[in-house]
Amino acid sequence: MEETFKILVIDDDAVDRMAVRRALSKADVDVDLSEVEDGETALSMVKMDQYDCIFIDYLLPDYNGLDLVKQLQQLGMDTPLVVLTGQGDEQIAVDVMKAGAADYVAKARVSPASLARTVRRAIRLHRAEQAAQTATQKLQDSNDQLRHQNHELAQQQAQIESQNQELIKAYRLKSEFIATISHELRTPMNAIMGFSQLLLRQYPDPLSEQQLDMVKRIFDNSRNLLGMVNEVLDFSKIEANRLEIHPKEFQLSPLILSTIQELQPLALEKDLALAAKLPDSLLSLQLTTDPDCLRRIIVNLISNAIKFTASGEVTVRARQLNPEQVEIVVQDTGVGISPEHLETIFEPFRQVDQSLTRSHAGTGLGLAITQSLVKAMQGTISVTSQTDKGSTFVVQLPIHVQEVSNGRLISTMI
Repeated sequence: MEETFKILVIDDDAVDRMAVRRALSKADVDVDLSEVEDGETALSMVKMDQYDCIFIDYLLPDYNGLDLVKQLQQLGMDTPLVVLTGQGDEQIAVDVMKAGAADYVAKARVSPASLARTVRRAIRLHRAEQAAQTATQKLQDSNDQLRHQNHELAQQQAQIESQNQELIKAYRLKSEFIATISHELRTPMNAIMGFSQLLLRQYPDPLSEQQLDMVKRIFDNSRNLLGMVNEVLDFSKIEANRLEIHPKEFQLSPLILSTIQELQPLALEKDLALAAKLPDSLLSLQLTTDPDCLRRIIVNLISNAIKFTASGEVTVRARQLNPEQVEIVVQDTGVGISPEHLETIFEPFRQVDQSLTRSHAGTGLGLAITQSLVKAMQGTISVTSQTDKGSTFVVQLPIHVQEVSNGRLISTMI
């Protein structure tokens, strides 16, 4: 169904109005036509009703076309205006169009076809302009909204950055404080352990059985507490990026065997077998890495295995994987680790049993420190485990650390 256009014709000449009316009636366009003879009446009608197109005679009794166009624009009217001009008034029509009219039609050339084209073209262009203005306004609103959001995001980012800096500062101060306190605690703990050892030697006077038991408890608890302090100190160094790796050449087999020998008393206390299974090919293998860090890794893994193994054995194996890598394996027959805890055991302060009544004491930092040391030595660590069947920790390390451009051995800091 064709659209009906509501049209207003403003012309004081009845003959001209009739010519427009007849042309529109014969044109291929459906119109709802209104007619007025002067500008004031037209202004009143426009205030009360809306039109799709308005035809304006340039010469009216009370207005000329230019002034009437300006008056209509001052009303905020948003309707296409077509100026009706006499013969030779093309320049006048151009001036009116510059003032805001959409088109002009010479009265002498009014015909159904031309008038229909003029109406459709004026309305089509007007609606296209309206759509463009609407789209432009929406785009402007969207841009304003985006600018506002960007401003808010920038403020939030600045706030987050400020908070991050404060957190980093607080984190660094916390790490430095822990490192300082841990260092200060080690001095009195070493003194307590030293005096306890002197008393255990029963020199110069012997102690009663009860006294020996009490002193032994003091020594054992002091040793445990010192171990925890050392763990906290090492972890605080790692957090503060103050743990250095100093590579040098050494043999792997003697280091593993001496470390196992040091930890044999812990295994004997629980009646566990602690042994190394090293191939003969490993006897001559030379590593270039930090021996102290490697010893700490092995100590942590063996101590952890002994702690969580009630019966059975703890076995240490090693082999050369290829010309560039060596593998160290620590396997136990302990309680094992459930699958849901395997992904978190290397997290700081994480223990499988987090309750206050847990049967195994500790800070929960041992494996986190071990993993950090392994990464600092450019290696990897992994674990496989089954509940009640034991765990296997596998450490793979480069046999020789890489060298920097000037040929010196690299010193890695974490």
